[in-house]
Amino acid sequence: MGEKKQKEASQKQWKKVLFVIAAILFVVVMVVSSMGTNWITGLAPIKAGDTVVLDFTLYNAAGNPLVTTSQALYKQEIANGSGILYAKQLTLTANQTSGKAVYPVQVYYSGNGGSWIDFALYNTEYNALTTGVVGLKAKDTKKIAFPSSSSLTAQFTPENLMSANINASTLEVGDSLMMGVSADPEASASNVSADSYIRIVEVTRKTPEGIVVDFGYPYADITVSSFSRQ
Repeated sequence: MGEKKQKEASQKQWKKVLFVIAAILFVVVMVVSSMGTNWITGLAPIKAGDTVVLDFTLYNAAGNPLVTTSQALYKQEIANGSGILYAKQLTLTANQTSGKAVYPVQVYYSGNGGSWIDFALYNTEYNALTTGVVGLKAKDTKKIAFPSSSSLTAQFTPENLMSANINASTLEVGDSLMMGVSADPEASASNVSADSYIRIVEVTRKTPEGIVVDFGYPYADITVSSFSRQ
């Protein structure tokens, strides 16, 4: 008789355990349902058509960061006297290239009291990013090489520079300048204005006729912040 009561008690205990497990599973199912399918998407690689949010840093040929979404890197470079720009995250569609010459990216410009202005990301750079993210997963990092920027150079006479309040005699090879650019990648404005995008350029050559500057960047480091699928 004692064994029978003990067996019944054991069965009751198992029923309680199973009830608790069922309740936990119900809660888990409810939580997962409220999350939708985004958590599943995060486990899969990025496919063409996915909306991707990127953190990124653009570099010059010397490996110095010029534009970044990293607050830590931005503060570090500013403390070292760098003219780095702080950018907002970039949202793009994977493998969807742009036919526009310039894709605007919001950056913080500390001049004139500080404001958010448009930085010029050239379509060759933007398209390299949209195709380069395919196959990555959330939080993945990658170095994206940009096409050769040999065509993205321009020469400025001392008169051109003087009209932008830039003294050519004070410039040296390797110096960086912030200049305005138009929607044509090979055209440039003489200075930052409300009607142009900005671009950090590097002085690559200095002659009696003026200076030659390079508007191109060789690569970017990216991190997939998040992505979603329709």
